[in-house]
Amino acid sequence: MNALLNISGLKGYYGVSEVLHGIDLAIRPGEQVALIGRNGMGKTTLLKSIVGLLADRRGSISFAGAETTRAKPEDIARRGMAYVPEGRGVFGSLSVVENLVMAARSGVSGSRRWTIDRVFEVFPRLHQRRANGGHQLSGGEQQMLSIGRALMTNPDLIVLDEATEGLAPLVAQEIWKTLGIIRNEGIATLVVDKDHRSLGAVSDRMLIMSKGEIVFDGTPAELDAEPATLEKHLGV
Repeated sequence: MNALLNISGLKGYYGVSEVLHGIDLAIRPGEQVALIGRNGMGKTTLLKSIVGLLADRRGSISFAGAETTRAKPEDIARRGMAYVPEGRGVFGSLSVVENLVMAARSGVSGSRRWTIDRVFEVFPRLHQRRANGGHQLSGGEQQMLSIGRALMTNPDLIVLDEATEGLAPLVAQEIWKTLGIIRNEGIATLVVDKDHRSLGAVSDRMLIMSKGEIVFDGTPAELDAEPATLEKHLGV
């Protein structure tokens, strides 16, 4: 199967500092991939490079059959990629419904499987809070809204940074459940989070980043069979 996202020799820079050192990565349609590693290892920089938010990126990134290394974020999004950033990016002055409706569009193939009713079905709490402003939501509710807004674009790939950071355990469980639903829908995902065990339960592959490089790429079972790798790169 051809890769939906294909990255080759990717380098990323902040000024004169090289943060990504030749990343090679491929994600197939419908594949759920977890990206883990200690803080400061380049995970968020990689995600920003993929979605077009890092200004200085070199190498090759192709998405949905098009070269996107130098493409603008809005052009990448139109090709079927959605981004859930760290910090959620919810519009505080808009209601839950308005946050969702503003993102609503058909997928590249014309699909409209994800509607506001479907998002409310997956996140009943958002339905209860539908008239509230984004600034009135809890952190967990904002994360649900950010994921729901991404789904409203009917994407082929969702890039999700820090999926459950700062969330209560019960809320985090809802996010993991949603990732399972997304996987079953055939939407590809690239997910960053610190909870590698929960990620392993919903992911097809696990990647570990260290100092701007991918140092492990394998299945969750393969990673579990390498406790020394976990200890070295995650300290668990």
